[in-house]
Amino acid sequence: MRLRAVDIVDVFVYLVVLGLFTQFFPAVITESFLVSLLTAVLFKLALEVIAWLKSRIIDRVRSARTPARKAMNTALLMVLGAGSKFLILWLTDLLFGDAVQLGGFSSVTLLIVVLMAARFGIRLLVDGKRPRDGSA
Repeated sequence: MRLRAVDIVDVFVYLVVLGLFTQFFPAVITESFLVSLLTAVLFKLALEVIAWLKSRIIDRVRSARTPARKAMNTALLMVLGAGSKFLILWLTDLLFGDAVQLGGFSSVTLLIVVLMAARFGIRLLVDGKRPRDGSA
């Protein structure tokens, strides 16, 4: 995997979004700037994997030949949607412990939605076109 300039921009955008959430949502806490930066890197890595999985599942839904297979892959997509939030909560707790608190499921869901929207906006701004990797 090659590090691109847009990946670094994503991390900085995630850092800004996390900083704003820390400022305006009392349940979201990071102990220091370094911990926030490392959390933003974690978000980048996790969201890249989730976006890749999402695009693969969407491709499987589109190519499904039977209604049962289409329904199974759609259900898998829904499980990924909910499970990704729990995965991010678990990874954050595993790596940072009490140094980062993201609140509960609802605050993490809102955080992820804002992170993905910011990522989409940055990709539109930088690339001038809609991302094709399933991230938006």
